[in-house]
Amino acid sequence: MGRPRKTRRAPPILKRLAQAIETRWRTISRGLRGALAAALVLAIGIIIGVALTDRAPPPKPAHRVVEAPVIHPAPPSERLAAEMPPAETPRQDAVLPPAAPAPAPPVGHGEPTWLRFAVKPPAIEGRAMVAIVLDDLGLDRKRTERAIALPAPLTLSFMTYAEELPRQTGLAHGAGHELLLHVPMEPLDAHLDSGPNSLRTGLGHDELLRRLRWGLDRFSGYVGINNHMGSRFTSDTASMTPVIEELRARGLLFLDSRTAATTVGEMLARRQGVPTAARNVFLDDETSAPAIGARLADVEQAARRKGAAVAIGHAHDATLAALAAWLPTLAAKQLVLVPLTTIVRQSENGTNTTMSRRGSAG
Repeated sequence: MGRPRKTRRAPPILKRLAQAIETRWRTISRGLRGALAAALVLAIGIIIGVALTDRAPPPKPAHRVVEAPVIHPAPPSERLAAEMPPAETPRQDAVLPPAAPAPAPPVGHGEPTWLRFAVKPPAIEGRAMVAIVLDDLGLDRKRTERAIALPAPLTLSFMTYAEELPRQTGLAHGAGHELLLHVPMEPLDAHLDSGPNSLRTGLGHDELLRRLRWGLDRFSGYVGINNHMGSRFTSDTASMTPVIEELRARGLLFLDSRTAATTVGEMLARRQGVPTAARNVFLDDETSAPAIGARLADVEQAARRKGAAVAIGHAHDATLAALAAWLPTLAAKQLVLVPLTTIVRQSENGTNTTMSRRGSAG
């Protein structure tokens, strides 16, 4: 029987090295498994977070506090006047967008517009003449109708931005009255609102003409214009000059309402050859019956002294009532009611019609 085979043992240093390698490997394996597990958990967390975010409702918007707009009341007229009852207050905001400017029509060789649409006056027979102009018409329909119903021939001035002007002015002309266009112009008081498309001193030439032509094209059949407010604008030569030139091109007259003593309107019109006149008396700066009666007495005196007088009033209740009572008395006083163009013709013929300074700004 042979000898048993002896097993060779590894040297101690190699055994210790193998044990160290085995221990290190186990440590690395545990670290790798931990890192892989952590990475796997992180990835799953990210996926779940994205899914939850997509399904979450959108954030609510922050609460906003919206302030109500401040509405400022419209300022009073530049001329002093009693307030009308609320139910009768005319609307001043119903105006369409301005039309584009059009070139001024050339001066024709025929009869000028102001004579073509002039109302034939009654027989003068040597009597002193009175022209009564009522301003601001067309806004308050009821009072405008009452003005139209007064004895003719009055001179009725319709506001550029009133509604249904062709219909209203057609009724007035059919009743025997002469027509003017009442053009808003800048007052001295910057807080006063003279109305849409008002002529202002700070406007450029093109914009000024655009606004003027917008008003001039609102209706036809009128003989000329007079200013609504305008104490600043009519005192500015540079601003008034294009207006007078446009009137000359269209064959229209200019009635200077004389809302300021410094107005240059009548002077520029005469210089440019535009038919013109200016008012003598404002009838209703104060709207009481006694005050209006006193102003009508002033009209009578001015007409007798100068041969003709122009008075401007408004369709206030007191003014309409006073005129309804006063107009039928003129014949007995050797006075005659005439349209404005009759007095302008007299002025064109060289008769003195220098206007009185009485009356307040408007």
